[in-house]
Amino acid sequence: MKPTKTVIITGTSRGIGLELVHLFSKAGYAVLALSRNAKPVSNLNYENITALSFNLNNTEDSKRVEAFIEEEWTHVDILINNAGSIINKPFTETTLEDFHNVYGTNVFGVAELIRRVLPFMPSSGHVVTISSMGGVQGSMKFPGLSAYSSSKGAVITLTELLAEEYKETGPSFNVLALGAVQTEMLAEAFPGYKAPTTPIEMATYIFDFATTGQQFYNGKLLQVSSSTP
Repeated sequence: MKPTKTVIITGTSRGIGLELVHLFSKAGYAVLALSRNAKPVSNLNYENITALSFNLNNTEDSKRVEAFIEEEWTHVDILINNAGSIINKPFTETTLEDFHNVYGTNVFGVAELIRRVLPFMPSSGHVVTISSMGGVQGSMKFPGLSAYSSSKGAVITLTELLAEEYKETGPSFNVLALGAVQTEMLAEAFPGYKAPTTPIEMATYIFDFATTGQQFYNGKLLQVSSSTP
């Protein structure tokens, strides 16, 4: 029997993504968890969770997701683009390859996965992309994050464009610019900084927004932050 409620989440091996897997599973969703390291999710042994090893820089992996949806599901209600890649080093040391790698995960791979999943999404569907406060125009910027923050700015504009392109038919597209959350990625960007928000707290907010936000928002950037960074 095909599932009635479905969600795809990227970046599920740790932090916010792993917490989202738990929340959606408990809420009765069939979950497709995509991460380079699939073990943390596959080890959970939940019946309604499928974990695939997935690299956003690899188009063949996106084709595998498409094949999975066709074979196992009928539709995708929610897509959460949570996976992210970060490099923290001075601009003069940030190579073209560094930029390619960060943009490959944070922008190009996001666009390709959305493109593959869109045909399976109903008009009531919701695409939620996780950005960062550093990608918001006019926000405080931090040295060393030229590739990361600029890529997070790109997905904000991509979200606005897709919402406009699909405003007559759906699904809805929104983007959440997160402030500091106590994750391993934050530690890479700001060593020693103690964030005011835990992964489960932020995941709970994202879960609520992903399941209900499309009723009120489309093409919108929401700044989810109580601190700087």
